[in-house]
Amino acid sequence: MSGGLYPFPSTGPTRVSYKMKNGHNYPIFFIFPNKSERIVMTKRSNSTLIQIVHPICCGLDVHKDKISACLITLNNAGGEHHEIREFSTFTHDLQEMKKWLLDNNCPIIAMESTGVYWHPVYNTIEDKIEVVLVNARHIKNVPGRKTDICDSKWLAGLLRHGLVRGSFIPPGNVREWRELSRLRKTYTESLADYKRRVHKLFITANIKIDSIVSDLFGLTGTNLINLLCNNSELSLEKVQECTKGGLKKKTQELHKSLNGYFKDHHRFQLVEMMEIINIFKKMIEQVNTRLESLTREHKDLLERLDEIPGVDKKSAQSIIGEVGVTLN
Repeated sequence: MSGGLYPFPSTGPTRVSYKMKNGHNYPIFFIFPNKSERIVMTKRSNSTLIQIVHPICCGLDVHKDKISACLITLNNAGGEHHEIREFSTFTHDLQEMKKWLLDNNCPIIAMESTGVYWHPVYNTIEDKIEVVLVNARHIKNVPGRKTDICDSKWLAGLLRHGLVRGSFIPPGNVREWRELSRLRKTYTESLADYKRRVHKLFITANIKIDSIVSDLFGLTGTNLINLLCNNSELSLEKVQECTKGGLKKKTQELHKSLNGYFKDHHRFQLVEMMEIINIFKKMIEQVNTRLESLTREHKDLLERLDEIPGVDKKSAQSIIGEVGVTLN
């Protein structure tokens, strides 16, 4: 046999089929004996490979200053019709886009979760139109030309056939909690960064306060830092006034720890850093107060979360800010 696929004969194409329940043979494909010939696939004319889930839908490719929209609707013959439009991201133009979608009876749109650019679009249309926010990695386009219009058409096509999965978008009040808890996290990280800078400054100036006190920014440590900032006399009596609690027994050691190479150059940096540290502390307190006010109605839930080992009140606020108060 000289055919390309053994054991089929080389005299001609072989028809492969399976028997239906009604007794008829249904052809699947033909196998040609020569390797140079193609395998021909056949299917029933009324079969549907991909089901249409949303006959009318829209895909949005959102950027900072521009939005490309592809609206898929039905034409008079029942086929799909594509309409491409571009809008700016000013509020007035977003309202125009919303009106255009509603005029065409579009019940659902899809857009990528690109940074924070999707927020204004969502805030504009969330009350009237369902929004599917998709992860860009889940809808990667095929290689080739990539334009904003192509991206919007690709998104609209995937949405039309139900091939996109939306990300979790919490309600408005939960989004406020999330933004505040993330802002507090940013402030806390910045505060810790400047505290590390103070530690580094003391190392370069050979100030050894942190070798004696466990917390450089505790009550005693802060008093000694203020003593250095104010260019006060570093006498034993002054140091003794700054010490609190059990550290009073280590007054002599603390006095020795201040004897370094601390110059005006170091003092200038220390004053600037301490001002920033105090600002961050104040801002964190303000965010905490705001979060307390917004989450007061869920006090019982926060207390239950606080009972979990390793979860404190702030962590509980961050948890409900990320996942909401229900898991629906």
